[in-house]
Amino acid sequence: MKRVRFSVTRVGLIAAVTLREAVRQKLVALLGLIAMGLVVGVHALRDFNFGASELKFIADFGDGAIAGFGAALTIVLMAQLFFSEIENRTALTLLAKPVWRTEFLLGKFLGVIVVAACFCALLTATLAAVLWNREAALHWERPETQAAGGMVDYGALWALAWLHWLKLVLLAAGTLLVASFAQTQIYAVMLGFSGFVICHLQAFAQVAYGRGGAGLMMAAAALIHGMFPDFQLFTLGSAGEWSFGVIVGLTVYAAGYATIALGLAVYAFRQREV
Repeated sequence: MKRVRFSVTRVGLIAAVTLREAVRQKLVALLGLIAMGLVVGVHALRDFNFGASELKFIADFGDGAIAGFGAALTIVLMAQLFFSEIENRTALTLLAKPVWRTEFLLGKFLGVIVVAACFCALLTATLAAVLWNREAALHWERPETQAAGGMVDYGALWALAWLHWLKLVLLAAGTLLVASFAQTQIYAVMLGFSGFVICHLQAFAQVAYGRGGAGLMMAAAALIHGMFPDFQLFTLGSAGEWSFGVIVGLTVYAAGYATIALGLAVYAFRQREV
């Protein structure tokens, strides 16, 4: 029997179906509405900014909402859509046709990261509108205290949105890797969130291990540092600390880790009985 060639078209079709299924999930609408509501209603929390400038507080709050809700959405959605195919036996029906397992996984992955991209874009646009509205109000109320030009770097805001999406791409790839060999959805979700925490804290763990000086601890820190991407690299220290070169470098960094995770996921899924 002639071997069927890998098809980008089939990957696109599976991604489109995955995207359609994701849009129908109530979780997507729920998390999106909650995150957007928090961003829009951030004015009510201005009294809790602990002395930070108002616009910076709004930007930081919106940034946290995008990061937190985006991670929850990506991890849970990736696991849910994958295991729904397994539990409903639709994956078995699909893979019985001339469809590669690689195509199946890539289609699922692409569908989820498109949802993540829409989430980041929508929340960032909402945050930009809130900041622009408040910035205009501050210029009107106290024009003598405002510096010339805009107070918010909207280019940095969208650059940060891109970095948030890159982190979600890595979370989707990592969760898919776990789901490719896990037996339950809850297990994949738990390990996905564990990876999210490790990726955020591994830099601090490496510093702590390094200060200890123990060879075993140093080896463990080096192993963690190599296995997991460092999400601290995707954080902009201030509105001005970004450049096109930095964004490109981090994009390549994320693409490398995501490619490795997807390759391992394909290998694990090929050994799995569906």
